[in-house]
Amino acid sequence: MFNWDDARATAAAVLLLGGVAAAGERGPGYYGLGAVPTPDEIAGWAISARPDGKGLPPGRGSVGQGGDLYADICAACHGQFGQGEARYPKLAGTGSLTGERPEPTVGNYWPYATTLFDYINRAMPFPSPHLLTADQVYALTAYVLSINDIVDGDFVADQDSLPKVKMPNQDGFIWKDPRPDTRDTACMKACRTPDSIKITSTAEGKNLTPRTTGSLDTAMPQ
Repeated sequence: MFNWDDARATAAAVLLLGGVAAAGERGPGYYGLGAVPTPDEIAGWAISARPDGKGLPPGRGSVGQGGDLYADICAACHGQFGQGEARYPKLAGTGSLTGERPEPTVGNYWPYATTLFDYINRAMPFPSPHLLTADQVYALTAYVLSINDIVDGDFVADQDSLPKVKMPNQDGFIWKDPRPDTRDTACMKACRTPDSIKITSTAEGKNLTPRTTGSLDTAMPQ
């Protein structure tokens, strides 16, 4: 008598053996999931723009073009002049980065103009990213730079001009760790005794770590 349970079990065994065989053909670590991406699929995600301009796409956009586009799709959240609306972030301004409530903006914090292009291209407009053309992203980048007084009103952003923009805080990300490098030799026998090891330096007083007690709003490096 034909038995459906036996038939299902047999079919499952055949599929399992086929999958094992295929995995063996592809080598260890392959479990029959996913597919090798095509060059076009990889290109769709390889959109990073480096500080030197590598990765920036062809295209161009002016401050004027960016102003019109910004008013249509950005001002509702970021304010007409980048001042921010409600709880959306400010884009322009020269607020302090070292006060109790730092106010980072594109103008006083971001290190590279290409990073601004990369972020707009990757994540804006919220909540529907990847809708803008390269020309539109260049235009918005130019406008945001202009309202931060980083470029003139006739600036045109493209692959060549954008990497040459010097951001005010570009050198603010270069930090030298004041703590000395330490090295020791691993040992399995005749090791130093604990009482012979002395602490000669600490991170205290070097603005390296925040306070771990009290309100986060007032916690400052100690």
